[in-house]
Amino acid sequence: MDLSTLERLPLWIGGRAALAHTTRYGEVTNPATGEVLRHVPLGDAHDVAAAVAAAAAALAAWRSAPALRRARILMRFRDLMETHKKDLARLLSQEHGKTEIDAEGSITRGIEVVEFATGIPHLLKGEFSDNAGTGVDSFSLRQAVGVCAGITPFNFPAMVPMWMFPVAIACGNTFILKPSERVPTLSLRMAELLHEAGLPEGVFNVVPGDKEAVDAILAHPEIKAVSFVGSTPVARYIYETGTRHGKRVQALGGAKNHAVVMPDADLAFAAEALIGAAYGSAGERCMAVSVAVAVGAAADPLCAGLAERARRVRVGPGDVAESDMGPVITCAARDRIVGLIDRGVVEGATLVVDGRKPQVAGHETGFFVGPTLFDHVHADMTIYREEIFGPVLVIVRVDSLESAIALINANPYANGAALFTRSGYAARRFQQDTEVGMLGINVPIPVPMAFYSFGGWRNSLFGDLHVHGMDGVRFYTRAKAVTARWPDDGSAAPGFTMPTLG
Repeated sequence: MDLSTLERLPLWIGGRAALAHTTRYGEVTNPATGEVLRHVPLGDAHDVAAAVAAAAAALAAWRSAPALRRARILMRFRDLMETHKKDLARLLSQEHGKTEIDAEGSITRGIEVVEFATGIPHLLKGEFSDNAGTGVDSFSLRQAVGVCAGITPFNFPAMVPMWMFPVAIACGNTFILKPSERVPTLSLRMAELLHEAGLPEGVFNVVPGDKEAVDAILAHPEIKAVSFVGSTPVARYIYETGTRHGKRVQALGGAKNHAVVMPDADLAFAAEALIGAAYGSAGERCMAVSVAVAVGAAADPLCAGLAERARRVRVGPGDVAESDMGPVITCAARDRIVGLIDRGVVEGATLVVDGRKPQVAGHETGFFVGPTLFDHVHADMTIYREEIFGPVLVIVRVDSLESAIALINANPYANGAALFTRSGYAARRFQQDTEVGMLGINVPIPVPMAFYSFGGWRNSLFGDLHVHGMDGVRFYTRAKAVTARWPDDGSAAPGFTMPTLG
């Protein structure tokens, strides 16, 4: 079906579009125009229960299917995602607002996780010890957890879900995706492509919704594992509530990512890199750089370079090829960001570039905020302390690399950080001493490739394991150790003493 033409979206349960039980619907808008595109069901406990029933019914057959068979379905899904990538990017841009080229890039990064998951036959291999004791072999297995769920944010409607479900289903689990109600259509479209790839009914299900659906997922006894990406307060709630119900939980929270610029850095290169990292996708990335830490003599030329380049960023709708940056997701998000810019001015930061009233001809009702740059920001200011999640970059001036590292380590968030330098010594100090989950050296947004894992420290992650990569495999499987003996010589069985294998 053409989901983009529907006035009301369905759920996806048991391998097909399904009518929702809920009577509550939300609006899906085009952030560039404010226009309501379609309505999305806000799934309730009955809808979640129906999805869980379908996933549970499919679990036994899917879990026992050969890993290679599961991988081949994902190979076909990967090819379908590539075939339809430009159409999917247009749909993503329409609901989210980011430029189509940025949307396409994020889909590609999600596809890379699918490619990683197609290697699951190798990744699920256990260990084996021949003759660990006399006539005794020991080995390990990794087995599926069961019915799993993913709760995903609005800012990456394709990539973040693909951090989760390809690995989960490759490992033999079944899956329920609760996408953000702001951007639900792409998740339904991916469900259709999985079905076209040959995924059995019930293995992948989609229930859009808000807190009611989230709470139903967290409380349902058949759901064994929950993955989440979103804000820190919600991540903490997801983790505490899910674990209280006996679930395995990985909950990725907010960020305040710093980029340190040393005096010896190529300042033109650093400024250009920071512009894209701060203002790409209107700053609505958990890995966006929101703090530039200028060390010593780097400060004045860096500020000048950032200001000049920020003023040349072209703000416009995502479907216009000339646009560098689109709108933010909602009117409420725009007003919150503008309020924080106002707060920065009141608290004494220097507003170098003011993005509060961008002029976008023909899109006066869109939710636009232009690139905004502050200088002389201090750690006690609101614009430094809060995750703005918008196109606002602040400059903090320090006198040394040690001070920059101390600033980063004192921040409650610890998702990503970057360093721009020509010094190998400085780079090594930074990567050894900075207490952050993901680091970049002359790379502004250090999102790991799919065969590594993504996740932060401190208030940026609740749980022990990051997403995708081998941490993803570990999260979606349980380890089992087997000790086996096959006697045929009439030897005596173990007695009452503690068995040994000598």
